[in-house]
Amino acid sequence: MLHVLVHMGLLGGRETSERIAQMLNTNPVVVRRTLGSLRNHGIVESEGGRGGGWKLTRPLDRITVLDVQRALIDGQLLPAPLSRDHPNCPVERASNAVLEHAHRVAEAELEKAYAATTLAQIAGTALATK
Repeated sequence: MLHVLVHMGLLGGRETSERIAQMLNTNPVVVRRTLGSLRNHGIVESEGGRGGGWKLTRPLDRITVLDVQRALIDGQLLPAPLSRDHPNCPVERASNAVLEHAHRVAEAELEKAYAATTLAQIAGTALATK
């Protein structure tokens, strides 16, 4: 979705679900469902009728990667791969504790990096490497 949103910002116009589906090689229903989540978080809006489609609600420099991730993923960005097969086993509990701690630390750093990165920065990098 970052890819699509940056293209939308660079092109400055609207895109239909059908066109976005072509770009992503997927079904327009999947695109509408995903963009619906982004709409619910105030990132895009839709307009019906001829010439309608999806458009950004704010400029790329006011949308962060974290904004997009939070709209699309409910919960942790980086969930720990824990085992719950043997809850009474002290080795499993210790292993899970180590993994949970490491993932909390990594999650905090990842969240910071995502919050500090705007879609305008991604667009700038893309344009600089043409």
